[in-house]
Amino acid sequence: MFDIPLQVLLGQITIGLVNGCFYAILSLGLALIFGLLNVINFAHGALYMLGAFGVYLAMQKLGVNYWWSLLLVPVVVGAFGALVERLLLRRLIGLDHLYGLLFTFGLALVLEGIFRDIYGSAGLPYPTPPALRGLVDLGFMRMPIYRVWIVGASLVVCFATWFLIERTRLGSYLRAGTENAKMVQALGINVPLMVTFVYALGAALAAFAGVLAAPIYQVQPLMGSNILIVTFAVVVIGGLGSTAGAIATGLALGVIEGLSKVFYPEVSSTIVFIVMALVLLVRPAGLFGREA
Repeated sequence: MFDIPLQVLLGQITIGLVNGCFYAILSLGLALIFGLLNVINFAHGALYMLGAFGVYLAMQKLGVNYWWSLLLVPVVVGAFGALVERLLLRRLIGLDHLYGLLFTFGLALVLEGIFRDIYGSAGLPYPTPPALRGLVDLGFMRMPIYRVWIVGASLVVCFATWFLIERTRLGSYLRAGTENAKMVQALGINVPLMVTFVYALGAALAAFAGVLAAPIYQVQPLMGSNILIVTFAVVVIGGLGSTAGAIATGLALGVIEGLSKVFYPEVSSTIVFIVMALVLLVRPAGLFGREA
């Protein structure tokens, strides 16, 4: 039925995997914040945008290269996220979840508006690091080295975050704090500090994705809004609050999106939402989520 060369098929799978890596990192941060803080973080796209602008400004204003920015920008954005949680978001604890949603949505609009007023809506270029320029021969296609780097770095960060949450003592404290915060605090564990740490970690993950995206996509204020809706769909499909679900679903949907451009290009921009609708009809909690 489909007379498609194998090289084209494998090429689209590889390209889809690159996009899936961005979905995985961003949805992982969203899943962490929702699963451990119970906050629907609409500012996540703006934090992704801050990461991209952070690496751009670090190069333009401070002369900091890509490698140092890859380490420093997520830390700075994570610290900003900690301040937001500590000074503002914490005041909404105990109120209806809608207040947290509205606050983070408003924060995203403010951040995007500030950068749009200063830099405009046109994209700003960020050069690929010299060490990651060129192509690598995969046998079925020649792929830019930088995209191979994105896949490798993303998988390492995703696995490290999953291991931290699911296989360490700190992660067990974080999960216990979401189930019964008063009991955990009675055991001498600083639950408010853990909440701040989780929000900062989610912000740092979004910024890390933004740094990786800067040399591929033009740096512009609305870049976070464009990917946030898809990221929310990924989190819903994987299961709200599931770290493993966020990673696996992000990677899988990136590949599915890439394949749809080969078999049926007309649905490539909506295939994620079609999958979301089908999954919710069969399993409302998501593929990896737990029934309430």
